[in-house]
Amino acid sequence: MAIVYAQPKKYLLPLVFFLFCISVIILLILVSETTHSLAGQETTFRRNHGDVPPFTFLIKVLTFNRLHSLSRCLESLSASDYGVSGDRGRIHLHVYIDHFSLSRNVKSVGDKLKSAKEILEFVDRFEWRFGEKVVHYRTDNAGLQGQWLEAWWPSSDHEFAFVVEDDLEVSPLYYMFLERVIRDYYYDASNFNPSIYGASLQRPRLVPGKHGNKLLVDPKTNVFLYQLVGTWGQLLFPKPWKEFRLWYDEHKSNGKKPFLDGMVSNGWYKRMGERIWTPWFIKFVQSRGYFNIYTNFPNEGALSVSHRDAGVNYRKSAGADSQLLNKSSIGSDFLKLQPLSNLKWYDYCFSEVVPGRVVRNLNDLGTTLPSVQREKTIILVSLFAADKMFIRNLLCHFEKLNTRNHIFIGPTSELFYDLSRRGYPVIDADMFLDRLIKSKTPYPNSVKETLANAYVVKKCLDLGYSTWVFSSNALLVDKGPFIDRISSEYDFYVGERSGILIVQSSPVTQKLWSNEFLQSIASSATKNPSPKPSLDFIHLVKELVKRKGKRIKTIERMGIAENIDAKSVNQSLGDGKPLVYWSPEVGSSIVQTKLTELNLWLIDDDLSCKAVLCHNS
Repeated sequence: MAIVYAQPKKYLLPLVFFLFCISVIILLILVSETTHSLAGQETTFRRNHGDVPPFTFLIKVLTFNRLHSLSRCLESLSASDYGVSGDRGRIHLHVYIDHFSLSRNVKSVGDKLKSAKEILEFVDRFEWRFGEKVVHYRTDNAGLQGQWLEAWWPSSDHEFAFVVEDDLEVSPLYYMFLERVIRDYYYDASNFNPSIYGASLQRPRLVPGKHGNKLLVDPKTNVFLYQLVGTWGQLLFPKPWKEFRLWYDEHKSNGKKPFLDGMVSNGWYKRMGERIWTPWFIKFVQSRGYFNIYTNFPNEGALSVSHRDAGVNYRKSAGADSQLLNKSSIGSDFLKLQPLSNLKWYDYCFSEVVPGRVVRNLNDLGTTLPSVQREKTIILVSLFAADKMFIRNLLCHFEKLNTRNHIFIGPTSELFYDLSRRGYPVIDADMFLDRLIKSKTPYPNSVKETLANAYVVKKCLDLGYSTWVFSSNALLVDKGPFIDRISSEYDFYVGERSGILIVQSSPVTQKLWSNEFLQSIASSATKNPSPKPSLDFIHLVKELVKRKGKRIKTIERMGIAENIDAKSVNQSLGDGKPLVYWSPEVGSSIVQTKLTELNLWLIDDDLSCKAVLCHNS
């Protein structure tokens, strides 16, 4: 029996040791996971307080057959100040060498092979001390478009690409500035805006919209935002670039072209076609309402310059476009970037855009209306039950007519915030009413629209402004004839079918539209709410004004409005009717078809304007 019981004791110690090791391993794994989790929380926490997580900075150099240009470009990149940023993330150099087009001319092929070999030997010898050096030598000619578009697909949201063509030369300070841009305008939550797709280091000089304003920036402004992409040293943010590549694939695969009427890029594309990529990106930015960060330095200074060597863009070398900045020509305060809210934003016409104007109370309204009005008139457009494509089409007509005194009102929605992001002033009807009417009663949208419109009209009258209230089922085609027919003979113009109300600013309307009048509108609206927004408000105003014995003119009887649902619609609107409208019950596809027949459908498949129309400020 002793022998029987002695056998387990022989293996007991190894078993205990084995179990102990397993326990230690499990404990280490748990500690590691817990530490990793806490580190992740700390990273997020620190990021919210302005610290920058490790990111990857990729320098994408695009070259072809210009050895002298390439050597100058790489030497300037290598001589730049990269500070201690390598402690957080490596800075990698990727050189893309395009192949020459194959030719039957044996002598020509020999010269091209020799040139390509010289470039490859130089790049192989070139030392890059700040990270990896990757050389991509193509087997076929990709061209400038292929070089740009195939150079990068972001591997994460923490990877950035700085794309330079080989005839560029960068300032020793370029990276210090771009790192600050990434830190302040990408990772700082208080400054981040999804509308920004990157930053250009070239000196801004081109206004691509024909007949646009001159590119004049306040000398005190070091940084501003501009829609135009800069190909002479462009930093690209990952998400917008991915979005563009997918957009490009979809549009090009479906045989679409990047034409945008009113832009110089149309001429570029007609001359060079698919050899260039910028018309595609310009069209994409227009459709999305995106912006680029630019610098503004005195004496034509820039952090990157193009020597404009002979190539795809220039038949002959044109020389440097700007003065390259260095440590002795600029102070260190250029790295002290302003908060995003302080920066100016400009569109393709170099007209100022003011994003983020959201009215939530009477004080906001009193500040916003004076900045919107023109000739003491406000156009109030309803977003209640609005179809997005009709609002987009309406905006294109506003641009065509140079009508900028409009403001939108409605409930919060994707369309609401997108309009605000693109620079259109909007009134948050829900919050606006919550702060005016201390009621917990949930009102239907028709009542909300009636009440909000009534208060906005009163504020306009208090400021001495006339108000044109438009539903989303009406379209102003020609502003001139419309204004000419609206005289001071009547204080009110009403279109119940067209969804339009015009309240002239006059002593009569200012006296009539009192707090008592507002209460009457509120009482009538809440007692018998209508399922038809806009029309309910206009009908109530018409009835109340009649009770007061005031004269009203009906728009539909003035011969200035055309119902496009009518069989007798004038295909050319040659009779001078400046206003068209349709019933909300008519299908949107029918309305779109009719507007297209009338040449009044001004948007493309992306619901963006087919043209950029610039007007002098």
